[in-house]
Amino acid sequence: MMNSRALFERRKKRNRYQLRKRAGGKPRLSVFRSSKHIYAQLIDDLAGKTLVAASTMEKSIADQVKTGADKDAAIAVGKLIAERAKDAGVEKVVFDRGGYRFHGRVKALADAAREAGLNF
Repeated sequence: MMNSRALFERRKKRNRYQLRKRAGGKPRLSVFRSSKHIYAQLIDDLAGKTLVAASTMEKSIADQVKTGADKDAAIAVGKLIAERAKDAGVEKVVFDRGGYRFHGRVKALADAAREAGLNF
């Protein structure tokens, strides 16, 4: 029997494999959530570099939200990552949810990034 961390890593690996097949050179919008914060970054896998990043640990977002671990914080991070992506000249990305289910904070971040102009 596998433990929950091993199952999470297995889901993450399976998800990334499918993303690599469909990416076509587009950057990957990767999401990480912890119990206190949520992080997002645009990664260019071909060059192996992070293009832009945003998280609830940044002063600009921390002042806006009550806590970094709710949907409001995820929406703020989604809007900020989309703004920064547009400034960097990126409009089309592939969404990497990692091993997380697409609901709650992860879905809120994705929806906010879509509304702010990212296409995925």
